[in-house]
Amino acid sequence: MKLLYYCLAFALPALSASTDDDSKKAKTAHKPCTIKSPTSGAFFDLTPISVVLPEEGRKAHKDDRTESWHARGYDYPANFTINFCAPVVEDVKDVVGVDERLWRNVSAFYKMGGRTYSIGQQNSEPVFRGRKLILNYTDGSPCTSTSSHFTYSQRSTRPSLQPREIIGGDRGDKHRGHDDDDDDDDEKKQKGQPGKNADVRRKSTIISLLCERDPLSPLATVAFVASSPDECTYFFEARTSAACGGIEAARQQLGPGGVFGVIFLIFVLVYIVGGCVYQRTVMHQRGWRQLPNYSMWAGIGGFVKDIFIILTSSCTRLLPSRRGYARLSPNGSGGGFGQTNAPPHRGRQGSQDSESENRLIDQLDEEWDD
Repeated sequence: MKLLYYCLAFALPALSASTDDDSKKAKTAHKPCTIKSPTSGAFFDLTPISVVLPEEGRKAHKDDRTESWHARGYDYPANFTINFCAPVVEDVKDVVGVDERLWRNVSAFYKMGGRTYSIGQQNSEPVFRGRKLILNYTDGSPCTSTSSHFTYSQRSTRPSLQPREIIGGDRGDKHRGHDDDDDDDDEKKQKGQPGKNADVRRKSTIISLLCERDPLSPLATVAFVASSPDECTYFFEARTSAACGGIEAARQQLGPGGVFGVIFLIFVLVYIVGGCVYQRTVMHQRGWRQLPNYSMWAGIGGFVKDIFIILTSSCTRLLPSRRGYARLSPNGSGGGFGQTNAPPHRGRQGSQDSESENRLIDQLDEEWDD
């Protein structure tokens, strides 16, 4: 009975541990640039539109993209370069208001007046706003205090605000002086180094990903929609088949060897536990005889011993030996007992011994006849 309990105690924790590990891996595993819809349950994977250059020494496929995605600004005086869930593959340098160590993490930028402006750092976590799939980049270059780049046709329609005339003599002059000082201070703060000013606003990007089911359309198309009046937020639309959603493909955690090992382990556990139950309940065995095929496993030690003896004995025959009978030559000079090349006097002694044996045999034969 104890042996059966030992078998069950060994089998059940092993199976439960394997199932717990698989469930934990399934819950904790999360692939970047992927998301599951909280409403429909569809799985979205944006990695097909994420541009990544091949490693050094590795040849790129003909279908691999070697540059980031581009969007025309149209009435905005600049074009945009964007990548999805990864930094742009272009070599970005001298980014306005961004630390040099963060240049390699820029995921969207534009150039204007010979200067490079970042509109967001890398982000590999898309989100849902209702039913809209959104990718948001933040921490770009500092926002300008005035819309110096705003040269849209809408700029002419923006209302022009005329400064008010301050009435009030000296007091007004004093207040005017204070107001000018405050304006100067604000400009100094805004023109200061962005890293030292905690309240500085930075450019950001919002990309709305739309489903494109046309099989003839390109992998992705990016269109610039608008920017905020202060040029701090930029809105884009990206149409791609990656935003259509689907079913998450089950990722295989184990290789072929691991799968074979799990199958073998389950087979051994079923063999031991099932055999113990059968031997105890049906055959009414007790002790070690509850093990399945006990007689075979008990005699396997002797079988291994016999195989070892057979192998070692066959190997010893191949080794040179100095013991045993030697073959005699026809002329009687080939050696005696245990010798192959004996001297002449030993050969004569051997012939005399054989003659004595022959005489003894003849004598016995005569006695037997009598």
